[in-house]
Amino acid sequence: MLPGAICGVTPDARRDAAVEAIEKVMPAVVNIATETIVRRTRNPFEELLWEFYDPYYRRQPSRLYSLGSGVIIDEDGYLVTNDHVVRSATRIAVKLHDGREFDCDRVATSAKSDIAVLKIRCKPGEKFTAVKFAAPGDLYLGETVLALGNPFGLGGSVSRGILSSKNRRPPSANEPLDVADWLQTDAAINPGNSGGPLINLNGELIGINVAVYREGQGIGFAIPIKLVLETLSDIFTPESLKSLWFGARLKAGESPPSVAEVQPGSPAEKAGLKSGDIITRLNGKPMRSFLELVRELVSIGPQKDIRLDLLRGGAAQTCRLQLIPESEVFNEKLVQSRLGISVQPLTDETAERIGITSTDGLLITAVEKNSPAAGAGLERGFIITELDGEPATDLLKVAKHLYTKKKGETVRMQLLVTRRRGAFITVQPAVAEVDVR
Repeated sequence: MLPGAICGVTPDARRDAAVEAIEKVMPAVVNIATETIVRRTRNPFEELLWEFYDPYYRRQPSRLYSLGSGVIIDEDGYLVTNDHVVRSATRIAVKLHDGREFDCDRVATSAKSDIAVLKIRCKPGEKFTAVKFAAPGDLYLGETVLALGNPFGLGGSVSRGILSSKNRRPPSANEPLDVADWLQTDAAINPGNSGGPLINLNGELIGINVAVYREGQGIGFAIPIKLVLETLSDIFTPESLKSLWFGARLKAGESPPSVAEVQPGSPAEKAGLKSGDIITRLNGKPMRSFLELVRELVSIGPQKDIRLDLLRGGAAQTCRLQLIPESEVFNEKLVQSRLGISVQPLTDETAERIGITSTDGLLITAVEKNSPAAGAGLERGFIITELDGEPATDLLKVAKHLYTKKKGETVRMQLLVTRRRGAFITVQPAVAEVDVR
């Protein structure tokens, strides 16, 4: 009798580990279709993606276009895809492997890591098949990998290859790829399965497919699971979803969820949460994943009592906290207290009066005497366009950035300096470094 044969039944030689992994994951793979794609100015990162997707962007607007794939990461209908697939969309729809179709909402995105989180609009209680995450770093050079997708809503697409590199670092100077630690594979990645999962033979998610490299033959890239999980931890938070200050970053992919780090002075720190705590229950309800925990926190809302049961070093602990609207903490008062300036968002009217076309920036309306800002030469009427390399378009984000700074640390500002000479106003760029007090 052949090895593995039971009661005279010979195993099917075709059903290997790859087939079983595909059967396990394919129900979690979706086709992504978007509406109203507007061609936009390209940045260096998009040069690679543009040539790859150009034929699909050229079609007429106001219709649905199949631009890529995604993968469901939670049974309640949360899924991950590439940010560039949905970045310009006014409407997003998905088609599942079984033919069901749903509209989706954009939950959170990260252009830096090219990750987007979407939520399927479904009936209360409706569940979906979700992919399992591989452990970060659990990769073998040369192991068999599978790139899955649902191109054009026509059903599952699979390509097979090996993991060629675990930390491909393409040249950054004037090159199309400037993303460190992408996975490289010879599994074919095409417009249909970009945004879909790259899995191992255990059926675990090890990366999100991105693109093929136009300068090479059969070279594909994927965002590694480590970066996917880090991005999920950063963008799927009460702060990013509902501007509610929690102050603890959770580790994505772990069940039950655990705390990665705690922000000083936050509600989480004041409640006694510490890095490494494993949160088992929220108000008596068991927590299965960090996604569920964040959803529950957001649904409770601000200024409501929250009880968290947790394990710390194997011992049971309990803490209580309330979420605080970020606008009550991270506002113009915080900016004034740290730098000595009063600021307000630019309006169309103000921009027109100054003689600029953009409203991207914060207008300095007052400068305290003997403050750090005054010492750096800042004056009323200057416009802050960047703070430490990040656009200063949102007062909340600027205030949050300043909150993380220690006393005496320096922030670097990009400015537009306005000068009036008679009936004329001149606008010139400038740079200033201001110590935080």
